[in-house]
Formats: sequence, C-alpha cells, structure tokens
Amino acid sequence: MKPLVLLAPRMPAPFEARLRDRFTLLGPMQSADAADLPPGAEAARALVTLGSLGAGAALIAALPALEVICCYGTGFEGVDRAAAAARGIAVTNAGEANAETVAEFAMGAALAIGRRIAEGDRYVRARRWRGNAVERLPMVQGLFGRRLGIYGLGAIGRRIAARGAAFGMEIGYHNRRPAEGVGHACLPSLHALAEWSDVLMVSVRAGPENRHAVDAAILAALGPGGFLVNIARGSVVDTAALCDALEGGAIAGAALDVFENEPEIPERLRVLENVVLTPHIAAFAASAQAAQQDMVMANLDAFFAGRPLVSPV
Repeated sequence: MKPLVLLAPRMPAPFEARLRDRFTLLGPMQSADAADLPPGAEAARALVTLGSLGAGAALIAALPALEVICCYGTGFEGVDRAAAAARGIAVTNAGEANAETVAEFAMGAALAIGRRIAEGDRYVRARRWRGNAVERLPMVQGLFGRRLGIYGLGAIGRRIAARGAAFGMEIGYHNRRPAEGVGHACLPSLHALAEWSDVLMVSVRAGPENRHAVDAAILAALGPGGFLVNIARGSVVDTAALCDALEGGAIAGAALDVFENEPEIPERLRVLENVVLTPHIAAFAASAQAAQQDMVMANLDAFFAGRPLVSPV
C-alpha cells in the first residue's frame, strides 16, 4: 500500500501526478485550515505545504498521525515549529534549490528599477518616444560603483552579493551574526545598512522577529536616492510606510516581488511610476521548480524509507 501524503496547496499538474504515482495523495486542500481537511486526512503521516501557507497549530493538532512537514520552496515561516517540535514532527524545506534563480531575479529587479527599464517599456508603448526629441526619461545613475546593501546574507543573499560584485557594486550586509568566510562589510544594524546603501536588498528569512523590520525609519535612512528591492517576504516591509516613502520622495523607488497580503496589492502601489511590481515569481524558473520538486520527493522518500531527511530545517 502506498504511503499516505496530504497536499495542502495546489501544485503543478505534472508534480501532482508524480506524487500520486508514488504516494496515496489527499488534497489539495482549499486552505491550510483544519476545517478544510479531506476525509481520511487523520491518517496522513506527511504533509506537503508552502512556507507562506504553512501549517498552524490547529492543523497540526488535527493530524494525529503526522510525522513530517515538507515545505515546497525555501520558506517555512507559516509552519508552527513549536507545535511541530512538541509532537516530534520534522520540518523540511527545499534548501538551496532555488537560490541561483532567486538571486538572478533579484539583480534583474534591481536593474529594472535602478535603470527604469519597466518605465521605459511603458514610455515606448505609450508612443511618447520621439527619438532624440527633448522629452525623454530622466537620466539615471546606474548600478556600477554604487553600494548594494543585503539584508540577510544566506544562500540567496550570498549569490546576490556575487552578482552585485560582478556589476561593479560595493557590497555590504546585515545579519544576526557576521557570515563566515565573507569579505564584505558587515553593518551592525539594519538602520546602519540602510544609511550605507544605495540599493537595499531584502533577502532575509521571514518570521515574527522581523515583521515590518523595513519601516519608516529604515526607509528614511535609505534616503531619496535609494532603492528598495524585496524578494524575501512581504511581511518584512511595512507597506504603508513604503507607500508614504515612494509618494513623498523619501526613497527613489522600489522593486517588489512579494507583498504582505498576496495576491492583494494596494492601489497606492499600483499607480506609482517609481515601483516595479511582479507576482512572486523570483523562483519561477523551470530549473528551480524542478529542483524544488526533486527535493520534496527526496525528503518524502527518505522519510518513508526510514533514512535521514535530505534538507531538515
């Protein structure tokens, strides 16, 4: 008999088929709410979820046979790890499976806002371009020689640093503790990093401890020539404070791939010209998705075979 696995979110059809080939699959659920559990879920030993969707204490309590939670992707902020640990439930994620792809996207986002690429696209489509006529987009300073401050120098942050250095940028970062084997400047606080930076890149792992860490004070420290790029989680940035800063010229612009209440995006952000908005697609490349799916399968296979998990949190 195939092992029983509960699937919380809807996944790409080929991956769901792959799971069904190996396991007895229940779901996907309508939400990660215990009230939405399908019949028979109480016997599931494994749960596949997303970090943003998670698995709260109520859901964990409603799954008495649960022994492992596999997060698709690197995030696990929505999993109640205390509730899981109290039951001896292991938690896994995708490790560094999408790090290259997200770092690549992060630099693309920095270019898009720093070089006004998206604005230039809208300018051309609106038939405003008249060759060398007086009306044109304002001059930009570019990225070369400027300071890239990285909030969170983990697997993704390190790769962003390497790409930024290749663009001729000076690299600084802020972590809870200095990163080993890194020659970049480690700033003592997020505020100090923002003051130092021309581009502030948010790549920190999200959690209650850094909710709204990027607030009005941090944005003011970044300053009117600074850009914010967020490819981490929307909860790390205070959206209202960001809208105020963008509208009032406290910062020059922002590129956002993540939002506080996805898929809802405030109209204040939608109407601004100095912000680039994308629908949480930094990891949405074929190579990264395949690697994440392989990691979920590897962790499930290891768990049901009684082997050590491949990427425990």
